[in-house]
Amino acid sequence: MKQQRSSNAKNVEAISVKQLYETFHHQLRLELVSGRNGLNRMIGERSLNRPALALTGYLKFFASKRIQLFGAGEMGYLRSLKKEQELQILNTIFSKKIPCIIISRNLAPSKILKELADKYNTPLIRSSLASKTLTTELTLLLEDFFAPRTQIHGTLLDVKGIGTLICGESGVGKSECALALIERGYSLVADDLTYIKRISDREVVGTSNELSRGYMECRGLGIINIAELFGVRSVRREKRIDLVIHFFNWSKGVVEERTGLGEQNRDILGLGIPLIEIPVRPGRDMALLVEVAAMVRALKLMGHDSAEEFNQKLIQHMENSE
Repeated sequence: MKQQRSSNAKNVEAISVKQLYETFHHQLRLELVSGRNGLNRMIGERSLNRPALALTGYLKFFASKRIQLFGAGEMGYLRSLKKEQELQILNTIFSKKIPCIIISRNLAPSKILKELADKYNTPLIRSSLASKTLTTELTLLLEDFFAPRTQIHGTLLDVKGIGTLICGESGVGKSECALALIERGYSLVADDLTYIKRISDREVVGTSNELSRGYMECRGLGIINIAELFGVRSVRREKRIDLVIHFFNWSKGVVEERTGLGEQNRDILGLGIPLIEIPVRPGRDMALLVEVAAMVRALKLMGHDSAEEFNQKLIQHMENSE
């Protein structure tokens, strides 16, 4: 099995509290209470920490680089402490240089908590969301923000539910093929340049630049608006990439795949995406070939491999003939 690799991957290592607050302020219903001078603190991990054990004094495995979420349990425990105890334990937590604290359910922070946030320049933020909702929403947002990203020159379409990325040298016919597929009812995700991010360890997702979404460049025609020509269903915002098809100009003596048994992958952000290489030459219906390739991939995802099934039948026939 051959595998081609992609380069130029970009990883976001950290996000500032200020950037987090300004970006997701309305979505997470955030309100800055104290610690404004610490907004430039950096968040280096994509998950939250509930410091329940830390509030009791056990700090051996305290995740100090994460956002600290104070829910009803943590706030209730702090209210049950004497002022001297609250001051002592919070001093210890703030001294660990945590990036920020977010309080859920719009719970009111104590005077000591606000004063220490200002003293240690640690942003203290409040949200009206419940702890469970806030944890889910913020974790998903951070996962997306920290997701590894790259760009690939290619046109991404949704063909029969299969995210199909068509690559190849400039002028080989990628956009013309994509236009023929769109005319058959399939959807365009990105033309010419596809922005890709890796979602967890499961999949890579492609999208287009906001400015160019829904537009396509066709040689001889110029820039065309796909949604206006073919309807809004012909444009899709993003799609998981299931298949990469590489077009190359045919030349005499080139080796072409004849059986489909030899599988290739293209490495995209560490995931191997099935790759099919198709030579381009006059008279070939490239859109039809891409459409069939997508259907073959869909069958494989459902557990049906036509090439392997035929190979097994051939072997069985040979064995029966002996």
